[in-house]
Amino acid sequence: MANPKETSPPPTFPPIDKCTSMGRQNDTVVTDMEGTLLCGRSSFPYFALVAFEAGGILRLVFLLLASPIAAILYYFISESAGIRVLIFATFVGMRVSDIESVARAVLPKFYSSDLHPETWRVISSCGKRCVLTENPRIMVEVFLKDFVGVDMVIGTEIGVYNGRATGWAKSPGILVGQSKADTLKRAFGDDKTVPDIGLGDRKTDYPFMKLCKESYMVPPKSRVEPVNGDKLPKPIVFHDGRLVQKPTPFISFLVILWIPVGFLLACVRIAAGALLPMHLVYYAFWALGVRVYVRGTPPPPAKKSTGQTGVLFICSHRTLLDPIFLSTALGRPIPAVTYSLSRLSEIISPIKTVRLSRDRVTDANMIKKLLEEGDLVICPEGTTCREPFLLRFSALFAELTDELVPVAMANRMSMFHGTTARGWKGMDPFYFFMNPSPAYEVTFLNKLPYDLTCRAGKSSLDVANYIQRMIAASLSYECTSFTRKDKYRALAGNDGTVVEKPKLARKKVMGC
Repeated sequence: MANPKETSPPPTFPPIDKCTSMGRQNDTVVTDMEGTLLCGRSSFPYFALVAFEAGGILRLVFLLLASPIAAILYYFISESAGIRVLIFATFVGMRVSDIESVARAVLPKFYSSDLHPETWRVISSCGKRCVLTENPRIMVEVFLKDFVGVDMVIGTEIGVYNGRATGWAKSPGILVGQSKADTLKRAFGDDKTVPDIGLGDRKTDYPFMKLCKESYMVPPKSRVEPVNGDKLPKPIVFHDGRLVQKPTPFISFLVILWIPVGFLLACVRIAAGALLPMHLVYYAFWALGVRVYVRGTPPPPAKKSTGQTGVLFICSHRTLLDPIFLSTALGRPIPAVTYSLSRLSEIISPIKTVRLSRDRVTDANMIKKLLEEGDLVICPEGTTCREPFLLRFSALFAELTDELVPVAMANRMSMFHGTTARGWKGMDPFYFFMNPSPAYEVTFLNKLPYDLTCRAGKSSLDVANYIQRMIAASLSYECTSFTRKDKYRALAGNDGTVVEKPKLARKKVMGC
């Protein structure tokens, strides 16, 4: 929450554009976070993300109702009083493990899209980096250390009792003004060891800035283009959470109002996809605001009378609805092989599939048998990815047939993500269809030539990598070697393995 009274830097501190970034490899920089390292000065969106992703819609409502009180206290009492209200409304009674999960899997994506270009220019040139923030350290530390390369994070410490947050700040309280300077002194220890550069954006930053050899102000600007994500030391390939947009107070209000309406709309859309004949689903989706775009020329269905085996469609994996929209584009249901789906998704799905067992021999025999019956779809990435990257393709499919048709899947969601690594996957189709006007683009690429298949002497790994590159080129995505396990270790703290052994039975499911 930015105070409009603090709009101009004092004459003793020059603006940050006067700070040179040359020859700073041995220097130590200390920077404030909100309004300095980040373009935005408001902390509300990040508290709202924790509230919604870890506490649900009711917690977001509580935070939104408390935000006017926080604003009044911030403007007329003190900055620390306003932050205290936001911390209490967001954290009280919340499991610390849930907060840490959101900080690891959700917040880095939003923080990274708001980095101030001038501050980044300075801190990226320095050998040692320290960030001060009045917000809870538990929210920001993972992002700052893993994606910005910060060595030391100093923030407000929250109280914890029996694994849950109390909603109060631990001593010395909210780090604002002089308390920031005092904490910085204790962190550096020796009085002779002082930071080389101090960066801030408001009067409450002056105390710690005076401790530095050089200090610069980041003037508030109405429009600043944030740093491009590809300049970060580590790219953000994986992220989780349901919200697509940063939840400002206005966006949060719209989300709260839309969820009841959106859920009813999602039920209607899902019912249309499940109950109508597949050749009518395309038109029903368009009538209900779901856009389906089809590119390329798909192959005709296999003819059993001639002994022709089915085509294996190789899809990039964006949501578990990929096989549904492939079937919608073709106008006929295409069975799919899947792994780790909720029972709810199985019940409401319009297409058949067989669950993978993760046993190579068993799965290979199963897929061969299905191809003898007709066409089949598989997503060899094994899990979804939201960013413009393709994960490593499992090579098993290349050994089973020469009839391989790559399909590039892309989608658009404006309010909710239709995937999750941490939450209940049974809600994934509902969240996708809760978007006001979601869209899917299905692009059929050329069938793989015979001389590039395994029967022509190519290894299955070469075939899988070639198809991965084909799909990536058509989507302008980047190929990676990341796997399903890499994703779940990054987002959920596990390898994504389902403990319960799935039954090898033909099911109706909502995708893969």
